[in-house]
Amino acid sequence: MSETMTIPDRAAGPAPPPPAPRRKRHRDNAAAYLFLIPWLAGFVLFLLGPMLVSLYLSATDFDLLTVPEWIGLDNYARMFTDDSRFWQSLKVTTLYVVLSVPLELVFALAVAVLLNRGLRGMSLYRSVFYLPSLFGGSVAVAVLWREVFGGEGLVNRLLALAGIQGPAWIADPSTSLYTLVVLHVWQFGAPMVIFLAGLRQIPATFYEAAALDGAGKVRRFVSITLPLLSPVIFFNLVLRLISSFQAFTPAFIVSDGTGGPSDSTLFYTLYLYQEGFENFRMGYASALAWVLVVIIGAVTAVNFAFSRRWVHYEH
Repeated sequence: MSETMTIPDRAAGPAPPPPAPRRKRHRDNAAAYLFLIPWLAGFVLFLLGPMLVSLYLSATDFDLLTVPEWIGLDNYARMFTDDSRFWQSLKVTTLYVVLSVPLELVFALAVAVLLNRGLRGMSLYRSVFYLPSLFGGSVAVAVLWREVFGGEGLVNRLLALAGIQGPAWIADPSTSLYTLVVLHVWQFGAPMVIFLAGLRQIPATFYEAAALDGAGKVRRFVSITLPLLSPVIFFNLVLRLISSFQAFTPAFIVSDGTGGPSDSTLFYTLYLYQEGFENFRMGYASALAWVLVVIIGAVTAVNFAFSRRWVHYEH
């Protein structure tokens, strides 16, 4: 009777290591949760908690001094049917976003393309262009902007040298909002740096091959740069849209907190501030805040839906 010998299967490779003891896995999980506690505490105390309280207050009549009184959806009904300033603030903010975000991204991309050509002293230029973004939203910059575009400001003084009588840019309802758009575009440094990083990731061989095929600079930019940079463009677009809808400080400082002249700079967030902290209608201000959350969420969702048509990811 012959013995049957079992030959090990070498192709199968080494045997997998034995599973870690259950006690060790529990200990590792406990350590992970322990490190997460500070973040979870901050999230609950400073984000989730205030959001839930705000959602509750949006259905109340609350003046910051007395106990909130439940009124259901009355704040929302008043907002959409009997509040002309709500619609004005929404109109002003939408116009501001539609004008400032595309201009800022175009300007940032143009400067990034120029800096990507390997200019001497590029680090200095990059720092200089990024510097205004460091002060974005600051009170000092808004005060400076009010002086620059005032009736006797720097802009009108320069125009006077050419014999042109400049308008009172900030005091004129037809031009006041556009001064804030210019301020937003001037702070293009943050998206510019991101564009520059994206341009550095495009292989130079693509441009060399296109040049050998006879493609000019414009054709190379349209057919190579924009498609390969589209994820970065989309990233900047989403961030700048969200940031623009939340703009507050420039309008508050330039208009002295009124949103004037004639509510031409009445940003949505400025109106929310007025209702909550000047008119002491915190319940109504909370409802305004949640409508803004829905608007930003809807705009972001639309961007993600349409991004499938023009954003190209490398596989």
